[in-house]
Amino acid sequence: MRLSSSVVVMLSSVSLLVLSCSTQRQEQRNVFVHIETELGGIEVAIDLKRAPVTAKNFLEYVHSGHFEGGQFHRTVTLDNQPDNDILIEVIQASVNRDFREHGSEPIPLERTSVTGLKHLDGTVSMARGGPDTATSSFFICIGDQPSLDFGGMRNPDGQGFAAFGRVTNGMDAVRQIQQAPAEGQSLTPSVRILSMRVVDKRD
Repeated sequence: MRLSSSVVVMLSSVSLLVLSCSTQRQEQRNVFVHIETELGGIEVAIDLKRAPVTAKNFLEYVHSGHFEGGQFHRTVTLDNQPDNDILIEVIQASVNRDFREHGSEPIPLERTSVTGLKHLDGTVSMARGGPDTATSSFFICIGDQPSLDFGGMRNPDGQGFAAFGRVTNGMDAVRQIQQAPAEGQSLTPSVRILSMRVVDKRD
């Protein structure tokens, strides 16, 4: 049986509408943030659906302006971890020093075993000491880092870290920051965050 041209057009329109709705639902899971640094821009997608507590906490710091004038202060390379048996590669950022005493309370740890997110190349995740101690400091992975997932033993408690997003553009800047001058793991000087803002991906 042959379909009329009008039926074909109608079915095509329905298919496009379904695809558009699916794409919109996918976009609604993510909020995009642009981080402008002295060494270039980094765009990250923040996953509100799978890591809602961590994502909302991060976005509160972005909206409050606490990262304006903040810094990437730490670089971890394969050559500067003499006291660690399990090696990782990350860069770590913190809020403007003027706001360190004005942040939110520590948040619960959203484990990767629950969120399904993994520490892959470009993953954005929260720095912490013990479980449920993360506040504002975050890091970006260079290369896959499974030892930072739940069950990984980079942190001896085995609880892993709370991944909550990924870099969608600007890994070249991430790698430049990682290779910037440092004393041990401390970047010297720190790489300043010039601005951090939510961007509209419809632009």
